Amino acid sequence: MEGRRVVCLVVVVMMRIFDVNGGDVTYDGRSLIIDGQRRILFSGSIHYPRSTPQMWPSLIEKAKQGGVDVIQTYVFWNLHEPKPGQYDFSGRYDLVKFIKEIQSQGLYVCLRIGPFIEAEWTYGGFPFWLHDIPEIIYRSDNEPFKFYMQNFTTKIVSMMKSEGLYASQGGPIILSQIENEYGNIEAAFHEKGPSYVKWAAKMAVDLQTGVPWVMCKQPDAPDPVINTCNGMKCGETFSGPNSPNKPSLWTENWTSFYHVYGGEPYIRSAEDIAFHVALFIARNGTYVNYYMYHGGTNFGRTSSAYVITSYYDQAPLDEYGLLRQPKWGHLKELHDAIKNCSTTLLEGVQTNMSLGHYQQAYIFRKEADQGCVAFLINDDRENNATIQFQNHTYDLLPKSISVLPDCHNVIFNTAKVNTQPNNRITNTSLVFDSNDRWTYFKDDIPSYQDTLIRSDTLLEHMNMTKDESDYVWYTLRFNHNISCTEPVLHVESLAHVVHAFKNSSIYLGNEHGNHNNSKGFVMETSIELTEGIYDISLLSVMAGLPDSGAFLERRFAGLTRVEIQCKIEKEFYNFTNYEWGYQVGLRGEKFQIYKEQNLDQVEWNDFEDSSSNQTLIWYKTSFDAPEGDDPVALNLSTMGKGEAWVNGNSIGRYWVSFYTSNGQPSQSLYHVPRSFLKSSENLLVLLEEIGGNPIHITLETISVTNVTEHDFKPLSKGTF
Repeated sequence: MEGRRVVCLVVVVMMRIFDVNGGDVTYDGRSLIIDGQRRILFSGSIHYPRSTPQMWPSLIEKAKQGGVDVIQTYVFWNLHEPKPGQYDFSGRYDLVKFIKEIQSQGLYVCLRIGPFIEAEWTYGGFPFWLHDIPEIIYRSDNEPFKFYMQNFTTKIVSMMKSEGLYASQGGPIILSQIENEYGNIEAAFHEKGPSYVKWAAKMAVDLQTGVPWVMCKQPDAPDPVINTCNGMKCGETFSGPNSPNKPSLWTENWTSFYHVYGGEPYIRSAEDIAFHVALFIARNGTYVNYYMYHGGTNFGRTSSAYVITSYYDQAPLDEYGLLRQPKWGHLKELHDAIKNCSTTLLEGVQTNMSLGHYQQAYIFRKEADQGCVAFLINDDRENNATIQFQNHTYDLLPKSISVLPDCHNVIFNTAKVNTQPNNRITNTSLVFDSNDRWTYFKDDIPSYQDTLIRSDTLLEHMNMTKDESDYVWYTLRFNHNISCTEPVLHVESLAHVVHAFKNSSIYLGNEHGNHNNSKGFVMETSIELTEGIYDISLLSVMAGLPDSGAFLERRFAGLTRVEIQCKIEKEFYNFTNYEWGYQVGLRGEKFQIYKEQNLDQVEWNDFEDSSSNQTLIWYKTSFDAPEGDDPVALNLSTMGKGEAWVNGNSIGRYWVSFYTSNGQPSQSLYHVPRSFLKSSENLLVLLEEIGGNPIHITLETISVTNVTEHDFKPLSKGTF
């Protein structure tokens, strides 16, 4: 305990010395150099649009208290330039306000401009209007794409400069990133790939930000751009900088993994994260960013294909901004231990030695015995190891690293967790269990004659919606005049869901795909037919746009084949090349009936028991905000699939009916930020696709238990 108090004292002193009010940022083969001082930096990803401005101060403060020095964020092109030349930096999109809040709390910023970001964000962050630029090829040595990429990158850099936010101007931004994991797809573009990399690097450097640029997962990053590592085990997998004059930086250490509908959450232990961070530092790494430190919420329709609304909830700060223990506390102890000996790590000479078959040591020693740091590693996952090091005996836990700031005393072991785990609990504030609370509106099911868009073939889904809706109606009318004993409607789709209706009133069924099958899915459902004319209406649904891969602009979604098959007679109608009518979106979307001022655009009906378990139905109610400051969530476990709005703000898509292999929904709690709420009469609107029942959904408050007092004590602003 005595040694731990000394460590904390030293770290506090160091934090006061390193003010973030700007200065020169350079680098060499060992580390970033800020104002002439080498730094080992711990960073945490927090994405400003995945939380609210009201949450930002607390999130940043908790990150700082956890030993984080840098906040890293992407820049979200599709949010900021929804139409060419029209920009939006308001509310949750206020990038400048977010960076200034970071600065006010004494932390640095790594600004990942991209502008391709992936990030499990719809269309990888690209605005969909790029798709309609003639002859464009994304992320290639292609003039149309380079024009718009440079234009947006310049816009962001100019904005940062005008606000004095680069470190060279006295601001907090010490790093910027251009492109994102392009090395994964570069080969697909042949000679256009490497030339694009060179162009992107030069374009960025020529903007003269006064701080270094990085490219992640980019082994051929041109000088002076630094190539960095992404992954869970960069201490093992990173081949290192592509120049001896560049430092070893880790821009994404995945604290969990993104979560998809139908999938189980990925749980990465605090011990595993700490092991790989310590290993990276032992092998000369000097910058580690946790992706994510706080994941937050994919509000609205911002998540990419099949990705759930909650994002990286298993991060050190959970979706609601609450500490997730022991992850937060264990990493804080690691940061304290590393910072306690950072001078020797940065100025000492590194050597390593074998201590056994699975054991080794990395030693950093300054001249004239002015400092010595050791990392003792046991890479055996199953067994403890007793080793001899410098005439002392050490017992190492399985798969662990011990940190010795003086090459003698152990102050931290990655597998020894001292932080008490906590539990997240929900408290029910309100049960929406009365029919009288609800009204409903049944959306229209268009027939062929209702549509204005016509084509003699099946059109591509995304090109019709332009990412302004998840929904496209495919409609046809045909005359049934052949013998067909057991007709079956056969639909093949590269979208995510399809619903089928006959004569605008009879629901035939639905089918959906999944994240792991890029080849689409098939729906087959019985359809009763007698001789005569029939309308078939098929609703194609996307649960997010794709976010990665080469030639994203060529990606196809939507229906690819439609038939009515007569199983016994072996006859069929092939409607793939037929006269189709199309409608984009739903009527309720068109009138934005989730907003208070638009409620009278449609007729709402009193709720009855028969009103539930229907398709394409809107439900409306109101509620008062729970007392207190605890985070708020809606438990939508009785619903199916759709989207939810509170006071006109979309809290995201829900897909409760898509069960995991264990028979549970991937997500049932949906975050309602306090800033979305009024004290009373809050409007709640649900769009239900599949047949959920709003009776018995609940309003919950979220809290944690068993967090000990010493784990987190608020700091005042401006404390360094």
